[in-house]
Amino acid sequence: MRVAMIGTGYVGLVSGACFSEFGVNVVCVDKDTAKIDRLKQGGIPIYEPGLEDLVAGNVKSGRLSFTTDLADAVKGADAVFIAVGTPTRRGDGHADLSYVYAAAREIAAALNGYTVIVNKSTVPVGTGDEVERIIREARPDADFDVVSNPEFLREGSAINDFMRPNRVVIGTESERARQVMRQLYRPLFLIETPIVFTSRTTSELIKYAANTFLATKITFINEIADLCEVVGANVQDVAKGIGLDGRIGGKFLHAGPGYGGSCFPKDTLALVHTAQDAGRPLRIVEAVVDINTRRKKAMAERVIVACGGAVKGKTVAVLGVTFKPNTDDMRDAPSLDIVPALQAAGARVRAYDPEGMAEAKPLLKDVEWCDDAYATLPKADVVVIITEWNEFRLLDFKRVKSLMTRPVMVDLRNIYNPAEMAAAGFHYTSIGRATARTPEAVAGELS
Repeated sequence: MRVAMIGTGYVGLVSGACFSEFGVNVVCVDKDTAKIDRLKQGGIPIYEPGLEDLVAGNVKSGRLSFTTDLADAVKGADAVFIAVGTPTRRGDGHADLSYVYAAAREIAAALNGYTVIVNKSTVPVGTGDEVERIIREARPDADFDVVSNPEFLREGSAINDFMRPNRVVIGTESERARQVMRQLYRPLFLIETPIVFTSRTTSELIKYAANTFLATKITFINEIADLCEVVGANVQDVAKGIGLDGRIGGKFLHAGPGYGGSCFPKDTLALVHTAQDAGRPLRIVEAVVDINTRRKKAMAERVIVACGGAVKGKTVAVLGVTFKPNTDDMRDAPSLDIVPALQAAGARVRAYDPEGMAEAKPLLKDVEWCDDAYATLPKADVVVIITEWNEFRLLDFKRVKSLMTRPVMVDLRNIYNPAEMAAAGFHYTSIGRATARTPEAVAGELS
C-alpha cells in the first residue's frame, strides 16, 4: 500500500514512520523545505524517544521518504493523511482549520483514482464534512472518501502508542473506505487491537471527549490537592485510594501545576466553543479550562511564599521547563506562566531542561540557561521543580545544600518524600501534601 502523510510535525512524522514500519510505503510531505532537507539528511525536528532510529531504519529500507511535492506524493496513494496543525485561533478560541482546508484544496488538485482522505489532525465536529465539500467542489469528477482517524499519541511514548494502541477509531460510512483502513491497520488486527468503526462525526467527537475527560481528571485531583493542603490530608494517598477503584483508575490523578502541551489546552477550549455554538454549553469543561488557566498562573505565588513572601533580588533555580518529561514541547507549558511571574516579582531565574531549552529560549526571556541541574544552584535562594525529568529524581542533597544560599525547594511534581526532605534539612514545599503555610511562618523558619 502507498500512503501520503501531509505534515511532518509530531503526529505526521510519528504516524508516517510507524506505518512504514508496518510495511506500508509512506511519503511524508511538508512545505518547510529546511525541515524536509533535514529529514532527508537523517535529522529529526522533534524529540521523541526511539523516533530517530525508527525513521532511519525505514528510510534505509526504502519504505519511508520525504518531499515538498504534495502532488507527486498524492498521485497513486491509496490513502492521504492530513496531519497538519490545528492550533487555537487567535481571538475566539476556536481551532484554526486553515491548514487542514488548504491541504484539502491541494489534495483535490492531485487526486488520481480512488483515494481515501484521512483526517489525522485533531479537528472539531463537522470538519470532515467541510473537507469533503472542498474537494467535491474543486473536483466533481474525483473518486474519494473522507475518513476521520484521530490520533491518541502521548508525547514521550508515541511509538508504543501507535504500535500497541488501546484502540483505533475510524469514522466513515463507506464500506470501500473501511476496507482500505482495515488493510492499513492489519498488523493491529492481528494482535487483536480494538478497532472502533463509527460515523465520521462521532469519531471527531471521540477525540475531543477523550482529551477533555483526561484534562478533567487532572483538574479534579489538583482541586483535591488544594483541599488536602488546608485540611492536612495527603493527595497522593487520596489519588491511590480512589484510583484503585476500577471505575476511576489511577492514571491522570497526579497533582501538579496544571496541564499543558499540544492537546489538552487547545482541545478543551475548542470543545467549549463547539458546544456553545451548538447551543449546548458544557459547564464542566468550561470550569476545567478556567481552573487550569488560573492554577498555572498561581504557581509562582507558591514559590514566593516559600521564600518568605518576596523574591525581589533573589535567585530562583528552575529545573524543567517543558510541559512534561521526555519531550521538547513547550506548548502551554506551566513554566510559561511561572517564570515570567517570578521575574515580574523581581526574581533572577536560572533554568535547565534536558531537552527543551532550544524551544524555550525564544519564549522565556532574560533567563540564564545552564548546562545541568547543579549549574542552576550556586547562590540560589530556592530551587523549583516544574517538570519531573528522571534526572531530577535523585539529586545529591548535600551538594544541592552546599551550593544554595538556603536549602529551599518547591516541588511542583511531588517527586520527593516530605519526611526525607525534612530530614535532609530542606524547607520543602510540594503539592497537596502539607498544610499551607503563611509567608510570615516561612520567614520565621528561614530567619
